[in-house]
Amino acid sequence: MSQNIYDEVTSPNPIAQIWRSYKNLHVAWISLWVVMIFSIIALLSPIIAPYSPYEQHPDFLLLPPSWNDAGNVNFLLGTDDLGRDVLSRLLYGTRLTFGSSLIVAFCAMLTGCAMGALAGMSRGIKSSVFNHILDAILSIPSLLLAIIIVAVLGPGLNNTIWAVFLALVPQFIHRTRNAIRQEKNKEYVIATKLDGANDWQLLSHSILPNIVNVIALQFTFAVSVAMLDIAALGFLGLGADPSSPEWGALLRDGIDLLYRASWLVTLPGIAMFICLLAVNIIGSSLEKVLKVQAG
Repeated sequence: MSQNIYDEVTSPNPIAQIWRSYKNLHVAWISLWVVMIFSIIALLSPIIAPYSPYEQHPDFLLLPPSWNDAGNVNFLLGTDDLGRDVLSRLLYGTRLTFGSSLIVAFCAMLTGCAMGALAGMSRGIKSSVFNHILDAILSIPSLLLAIIIVAVLGPGLNNTIWAVFLALVPQFIHRTRNAIRQEKNKEYVIATKLDGANDWQLLSHSILPNIVNVIALQFTFAVSVAMLDIAALGFLGLGADPSSPEWGALLRDGIDLLYRASWLVTLPGIAMFICLLAVNIIGSSLEKVLKVQAG
């Protein structure tokens, strides 16, 4: 027997409603599990990888995957032209490509949201100048902006991460600023302001809790963009070192052996495709749920 003596119906908060609607989308739910698996691999790659990504086995050069008749069960996904285990390099590459993209997108979200909040709450000439500069930066594609920054800083994975971070920050600023400005014109914010709340109280108690979903949606797309940019710069030779197991560098390293050892290109490409597909499905599903909630 229920112990609740009150006949009161409680409605879940907006975040709980979004989560409940999201779980009903089976493809999105599977994609979330795929992303969680990639995240676990990125964290535990030094533990679960059978070999070091740089360890060479001279007696097993260009060994095909183990399901091939010429394969070896000790190297499940084969070896490259230097005898390095492909499975180990893919696992470590998950940390460098996917793990780095998560960290870069999260740091860009924190920085961009803080600056976007300042832009959204500011007024006058200062706001106008900031918005025009931001619009000019956003007119440049993120990959091109990252290439320009890497050209200035120099090649390397660390510089690539900084370049992608600087390319993502304006997108978060733009999205946060627009969301705040839309919320500022709503009646509940105006009523709170008339009650005597200052700008900080308006932002922290009224506006930010209602734009968390917008920021979360932008974060999922930022992770996808960061992955593509990091891998693209690695493939172009502007990112990770060619000997690095980063996925873009793996594709670049194996492209010359495409006809002789196709698994060196196919396997990193499949891993990147699955990861990008899962992240994009999460983003598009979240956008669909938000539209239903808003409607």
